[in-house]
Amino acid sequence: MTERIVLAYSGGLDTSVAIGWIHDATGADVIACAVDVGQGGEDLEVVRRRALDCGAVEAYVADARDEFAEEYCMPALKANALYMDAYPVVSAISRPVITKHLVRAAKKYGASTVAHGCTGKGNDQVRFEVSITSLAPELKCIAPVRDLALTRDRAIEYAERKSLPIATTKKNPFSIDQNVWGRAIETGFLEDIWNEPTKDVYNYTDDPAFPPVADEVVITFEQGVPVAIDGRPVTALEAIQEMNRRAGAQGIGRIDIVEDRLVGIKSREVYEAPGAMALITAHQELERVTLEREQGRFKRSVADRWTELVYDGQWFSPLKKSLDAFIDDTQRYVSGDIRMSLHGGRATVTGRRSETSLYDFSLATYDEGDAYDQSQAKGFIEIYGLAAKQAAARDVAFGHGEDLGADLGAEESK
Repeated sequence: MTERIVLAYSGGLDTSVAIGWIHDATGADVIACAVDVGQGGEDLEVVRRRALDCGAVEAYVADARDEFAEEYCMPALKANALYMDAYPVVSAISRPVITKHLVRAAKKYGASTVAHGCTGKGNDQVRFEVSITSLAPELKCIAPVRDLALTRDRAIEYAERKSLPIATTKKNPFSIDQNVWGRAIETGFLEDIWNEPTKDVYNYTDDPAFPPVADEVVITFEQGVPVAIDGRPVTALEAIQEMNRRAGAQGIGRIDIVEDRLVGIKSREVYEAPGAMALITAHQELERVTLEREQGRFKRSVADRWTELVYDGQWFSPLKKSLDAFIDDTQRYVSGDIRMSLHGGRATVTGRRSETSLYDFSLATYDEGDAYDQSQAKGFIEIYGLAAKQAAARDVAFGHGEDLGADLGAEESK
């Protein structure tokens, strides 16, 4: 039986050429696998037909938008996942859902190998291959660009020589990856980190310098997940899509950072994630209202580690699964409404409301009705500062007291 290889297929030039390129190099039959995670573009049926016309023996297509929103974007939201405090792991969370479908296709069609279109310099090669072998250790992985010398120029020449049904002349100056959670733009003139992004870089967001009138929105959460916007019930996918539209119109979610890649390279990345950034802002504020202080503090450190694992391609790792359990437990009371004003590149929280809130007006107020017994504060301070007081006294006794910076004796003698 001829060996079969499943190829992660986008419908573009590079992966269309990769179908024949892989067959010529290995003799294997190629099965194209296209997964819709909200990247837009062509209809899946058009993509499927093109894959077959380019030589694939089978074409597996999947509309995974709801799956991606519910099982990948929502865990990222509950973790407030921001790599290097800035990047909402747009590409990193899409790779495991694509991988799951690649493995499903491999098992369905009896393939022994999975192929992807990543280069040898990026994070995605790691994310795909570690995820593939985490789900199916018996599968092998290849990358035509990295392993089979498939360059852009060779792809164009091959497509023209084979008369493949794909455009070969249009070349975007940027490398772009997008899905419903956001959009990533790199390469081209952006590789000079002094260069400011030009207007043509952006697609999900309008210019925040010229915003429309401010947009007020109320987002309702249940256990950390948005379930309604302005009182209208929404699915996870609908929540992201609506906030992409409304926050994007205000220029919210533009990110420009020099990022530490897993492979050791610093890379300049520009992102657009209007819905993700607005939802994370709202979710963080609701957590401030509903999480107990020590739980909230520890959760932030756990979420940072969760984000690093996801960025590093460890979505299916044992540690990440354990951290999922902790994060899910913290969301038990993260329910309520957050009101925000969207305007000029900023999502500003203006109101909070929750039946599970830990905010107690009678304890917080300084006015009449104050239920906080201020007389207990003195004893609390004595006990809280006792260890530091003892350590300071020892330092003074052994001549290591804090230098106050002035000769007090000389000052007093004047």
